[in-house]
Amino acid sequence: MKQIDIQDLSVEDLTEKFAEQKEALTKLKLSHSVSPLENPMQIKAVRKTVARLNTELRKRQLQAK
Repeated sequence: MKQIDIQDLSVEDLTEKFAEQKEALTKLKLSHSVSPLENPMQIKAVRKTVARLNTELRKRQLQAK
């Protein structure tokens, strides 16, 4: 997900997407440790998406105060 797409989401959607991506990252890491992934760069992409979502959630929390 790009930052522009993330900024358009509501707080509820951000929270939902964050949980989904966090779970996907955990599954990718686990499956990569068992047997190597065909494309290990997926882990990097999902990790960056999780960070983008977390950053946007935190930004909105600080703006609400």
